[in-house]
Amino acid sequence: MTSIVIPAHNEARVIGRLLDALLTDPSDDATDIVVVCNGCTDDTARIAAERGPRVRVIEIPVPSKHAALRAGDEHAQGFPRVYVDADVVLTASDVRALTGPLRDDASGVLATAPDRRVPLAGCAWRVRAYYQVWQRLPAVREGLFGRGVIAVSKAGHDRIAALPPLMADDLAASLAFTSGERLVVREAGVVVHPPRTWPDLIRRRIRAAVSTAQVERHQSPVQGSARTSKADLAELLRAEPRLLAGVVVFVAAAVVARRKAEKAIRAEDFGTWLRDESSRQN
Repeated sequence: MTSIVIPAHNEARVIGRLLDALLTDPSDDATDIVVVCNGCTDDTARIAAERGPRVRVIEIPVPSKHAALRAGDEHAQGFPRVYVDADVVLTASDVRALTGPLRDDASGVLATAPDRRVPLAGCAWRVRAYYQVWQRLPAVREGLFGRGVIAVSKAGHDRIAALPPLMADDLAASLAFTSGERLVVREAGVVVHPPRTWPDLIRRRIRAAVSTAQVERHQSPVQGSARTSKADLAELLRAEPRLLAGVVVFVAAAVVARRKAEKAIRAEDFGTWLRDESSRQN
């Protein structure tokens, strides 16, 4: 049995669209869906429970994604196990595509993630320009992070279960596997809703800068990095000169976010979650 764990903190506006997508195949009764409502003060639990018996709702009082993931593990029934953020959209067929390679012990694959689809309609032009660059970067294309979905085998789960509580849990999980142990499954797709405004994008990038710094403090020296280098941007411009304006926007966002993140990093404030509400608009 495949288990899907969905941590959800005040996701009443979006949890329904994810669950409806996962429940598109009524004959699929071999998938165990666990929604962990953590510290919710809205109707997340009620909306999830209304989706019927295939969805089990667990409620914990603490608003913590890490605690929600651990609680989900305690109630999940099988492997492969798929961890899904509540604000993305993933279908049942995508789940099957993700878990296929994890069932083949000979493949050596311990963790998978879907291809990322970012709908940019309705976003400010600088947001669109930023993502046109960001999605082309090698670390972004090849890593499992920034997709809102990671699927693991039992052995893969044992690997990430040993990680400490980190804000960038998906980045830490991606870096926990070698390139041969992780796989982006192009046949599976997840819709990741981006921020719609420049201020919301900056909030996300501040959070990313702070959380990346936290991950790097816990990394071993042999682990890779997901940071973007000047060489990455230069190579991108050589291949696609038309992206010059986008690279300028990308660098501007990175500089602003890094400056605004410095205070939190110096104070070791790795608990303040700068949430983007614009991506949760229906």
